[in-house]
Amino acid sequence: MPESTPPDRERHLIRYSGRGGFSPGIADRAGGSTVITEDGRELLDFTSGQMSAILGHGHPEIVATVREQVGRLDHLYSGMLSRPVLDLARRLAETLPAPLEKAMLLTTGAESNEAALRMAKLVTGRYEIVSFARSWHGMTGAAANATYVAGRTGYGPTAPGNFALPVPDRFRPDLVDADGDLDWRRQLDLGFDLIDAQSVGSLAACLVEPILSSGGVVDLPPGYLAALRDKCHERGMLLIVDEAQTGLCRTGDWYAFERDRVVPDILTLSKTLGAGLPLAAVLTSDAIEQEAHDRGFLFFTTHVNDPLPAAVGNTVLDVLIRDRLDERARALGDRLQGGLLELAERHKVIGDVRGRGLLVGLELVDEGRGDGGPGNADALGGAVTRRCADLGLHMNIVQLPGMGGIFRIAPPLTASDAEIDRGVAILDEALTAETS
Repeated sequence: MPESTPPDRERHLIRYSGRGGFSPGIADRAGGSTVITEDGRELLDFTSGQMSAILGHGHPEIVATVREQVGRLDHLYSGMLSRPVLDLARRLAETLPAPLEKAMLLTTGAESNEAALRMAKLVTGRYEIVSFARSWHGMTGAAANATYVAGRTGYGPTAPGNFALPVPDRFRPDLVDADGDLDWRRQLDLGFDLIDAQSVGSLAACLVEPILSSGGVVDLPPGYLAALRDKCHERGMLLIVDEAQTGLCRTGDWYAFERDRVVPDILTLSKTLGAGLPLAAVLTSDAIEQEAHDRGFLFFTTHVNDPLPAAVGNTVLDVLIRDRLDERARALGDRLQGGLLELAERHKVIGDVRGRGLLVGLELVDEGRGDGGPGNADALGGAVTRRCADLGLHMNIVQLPGMGGIFRIAPPLTASDAEIDRGVAILDEALTAETS
């Protein structure tokens, strides 16, 4: 066979991850925290699938719900309601502070962000959107316009009225105070000074993650989200918080925004809500929903409020509540970060360990390899990732230029202590092999 012929697994597939490729091997089945390939290799999954499978793979209660619901009621005309949808909307509202009490169920995080942005524009009568300079909110229309971490080059002009806000990165601060720490208040002031200078007076909303996940696992400093809310409300903007990857117990709280005692005007959920199946949600107040309805809010899609994924969402809530997985995520997160901090004592290439609960970032630094050249952390991150895979650990790095040395670690909330320890041990072995 000619060398130019692509492997069978790629012959008919469009490559969709930028310049990155597909993971090695072909997945055959999965259970709990383990993925098994066709050739029988077992991989400890420290990415929870695509950050989604918070209950692990093949959770028996999810499997049972799918089997029962698909034979009873799977898909309906989009204007027709079902009991699973009504129950999930009510139960989601019960997990949230007032006034977030109105819900719409969708399929993906990008779709929920599209709906939220569309609602904000309609309610405010404006169109300008602010998001972080390393944000990821999805690959569709308005969500992609508000995404700055990747995917902007070569696709033509974005919609007018999208502005980037500096990222309050405490490990690599842009502005520092007298002690050399991030001066996030001055940074936020400067960011909005620039936005105000560019705005045509039509600021509608600010869309942010409480922890920038694809942006490098950057946890907003305590107090930042409240200050951002104030900036928004001073300008008549709505604050939209995207908890696609942080919501539903992953960070040790039910929702990451709870730490800051800030209630967003609109909340978007996805990934974790379906525990790996396509389910997302938009939640807002009665007042905002009423204003949107009065103005003719339209987001009528094929799978809005479908009963099958809604039934799965109800089961996810059952398990999260019964098994107290918010507390479990805190305990496992402490164990994981403790293990990684021990590695940092021995591996000087580890510059930072950060995050909350079971969303943890580990950043490699160029200086650790000795030559200090640009891009070394990217290259080392790729090498360590491949070595981990060879040793039986699937690790997710932010595979973007300049951020390839940032590991985004997110095991299932159902992982065992032993699995957390084994993952850390494999990473230790991979780092030793690639830096010695």
